Amino acid sequence: MREDILQIIQNNSKIEVKDLALMLNDNEDNIADEISKMEKEKIICGYHTLINWDRTNNEKVTALIEVRVTPQRGEGFDRIAERIYRFKEVTAVYLMSGGFDLTVIIEGSTMKEVALFVGQTLAPLESVLSTGTHFVLKKYKDYGIILDDEKKDERMVVTP
Repeated sequence: MREDILQIIQNNSKIEVKDLALMLNDNEDNIADEISKMEKEKIICGYHTLINWDRTNNEKVTALIEVRVTPQRGEGFDRIAERIYRFKEVTAVYLMSGGFDLTVIIEGSTMKEVALFVGQTLAPLESVLSTGTHFVLKKYKDYGIILDDEKKDERMVVTP
């Protein structure tokens, strides 16, 4: 049942417990208890709203930063990752395989703001060997949601 609950609320975190109970053919108390347990166990870590900032007047810049680091003895990448994810500009940090160690997702108001954060705060950190910044130019799909899904009129134009 846990997996079923997780699948449904991942796609719609606003779904009401009564609707969830109906979908899963269970009673509301059982569903509510299971959700509460998963929150306490940190299986469910939060409820987020996906916003298409391109459709607002609020400018947001998102950047993916490739970071190469020197792992700490006995702690690996955890200590430097924790130090990085504590900055308010950082929205996500992922340990990677391949040519770099961490992917750091940063949001800011302007490209200059992001560049200053990388140059003045992130790159000088002890253990950081190098960074590579990639700015997101347009988001087409985020967290499984298509952001620019305007239906195009595909009818053929007929002229007399």
